[in-house]
Amino acid sequence: MPRSRRSARRPYGAEHVPLDVERASGGRRAESGPDGEWVVQSVRGSDRDYRCPGCDQVVPPRTPHVVAWRTDTWRDGLEDRRHWHAACWQARGRRGPTRR
Repeated sequence: MPRSRRSARRPYGAEHVPLDVERASGGRRAESGPDGEWVVQSVRGSDRDYRCPGCDQVVPPRTPHVVAWRTDTWRDGLEDRRHWHAACWQARGRRGPTRR
């Protein structure tokens, strides 16, 4: 007797669930703006704190934030990554980065 070919994951007749591109790509996306081309990744948090270049305040450990680096540089970008508060990243066009 043949086995059933129905999938337990998506039963016969069920609607197709579209792919969540952000989740499949690890949250990375490309953004372009007047300040250049960027690769932006949303992260849930890390075990250390970082200084946000937008507001010059600390991004505490285990706080969701944004990591961004330029794509139009000749280097790999790993040392050029910057950790931003999500609100500071969204507002970077309205205000420039702070200087120490």
